[in-house]
Amino acid sequence: MSNPDGLLVDIAAMVESEHNNQMPLTVVVPGAVITGRLAPESLWHARVAEVLAASEHLKPFATLFTAPGPGDGADGDGATPAAATPTHLHLHVARILQGSHGLPHTGGMYRIAIADISSWTVGDLSYSDQ
Repeated sequence: MSNPDGLLVDIAAMVESEHNNQMPLTVVVPGAVITGRLAPESLWHARVAEVLAASEHLKPFATLFTAPGPGDGADGDGATPAAATPTHLHLHVARILQGSHGLPHTGGMYRIAIADISSWTVGDLSYSDQ
């Protein structure tokens, strides 16, 4: 959406300020419906870094998720300004819903630009693997 939904931005900001990762959310983006739980950006980065660090082949990429970098909202000292307006949602235990299946089955980590979301609902849509 060219104008990000203000309520969705407020929800993302509250998740960041409260450091809460229990808000279930389902979003529609071009080509996909993604369902999962919102996570604060710092926790999302830490979890992705942990997964990458556990892989022999991907370990070098883990530092990209632990060190502040361009475009991560940091002001250079590693701290993210509390008043920064979220531009992305960070979902964990997330699945792309494809027909009656959720991919990946165990859930993944997704970063989604709020501007790309055309619709959303609070809640984790269920699916059937049968």
